[in-house]
Amino acid sequence: MTDASSTAPLLSLRGIERSFQLGQTRLRALRGIDLTVAAGEFMAIWGPSGSGKSTLLNLLGLIDQADQGLLCFEGQDVRQLSDDALSDCRNRRIGFVFQSFNLIPVLSALDNVGLSLQVQGVPATEVRRRATEWLEQVGLGDFLHFRPDRLSGGQRQRVAIARALVGAPRLLIADEPTANLDSQTSREVIDLIERLNRDTGVTCIFTTHDPRLLARVPRQLRLQDGVISQDSYQEAA
Repeated sequence: MTDASSTAPLLSLRGIERSFQLGQTRLRALRGIDLTVAAGEFMAIWGPSGSGKSTLLNLLGLIDQADQGLLCFEGQDVRQLSDDALSDCRNRRIGFVFQSFNLIPVLSALDNVGLSLQVQGVPATEVRRRATEWLEQVGLGDFLHFRPDRLSGGQRQRVAIARALVGAPRLLIADEPTANLDSQTSREVIDLIERLNRDTGVTCIFTTHDPRLLARVPRQLRLQDGVISQDSYQEAA
């Protein structure tokens, strides 16, 4: 990243367009998105199915690229990054949490959390220390050696959150992180993400279909037909 990253917003989008070809039809998923996200924000993206939530989240997480427009991550125009540089940025600076957890069934919670550090070549003793520390942070210190099939849905999502944060990313992206959880567990997971946002300063952006969760989040971005129909701030409950 350039020196400008120290003063620039974490994310800046200008005139973002993204379309997909569906048979003979060209679907415009995003239509001229302008958005700025400061470091340390906690934001929910919501709206009806087909509004462009997941498409926008994939762009923010540098998984996909826009057809038109400018997207900067920490002041760097991502169009100027090579595929390897984009991959390195995703691996080291962005953590991902998915609604289906995406844990490896044959690995323990400890090994699931530490796997990304192992891939980066971090020494085994440091991998174990950091993975243990993060599982304790999310309240799973007594479940280090449990495989996913021995954990509840809420516990598996906590493992996924620890895995996403163990590498100390600047940005946490969560796509419908409570979709497979009951109401009480959903609130607990969002409360956990809010606490980690407050305690570590990591920027958190998640999508949701559940309007009840929005009261937990200071900033809400509503999408409708590929455009931002509302961008509001509130005191979180």
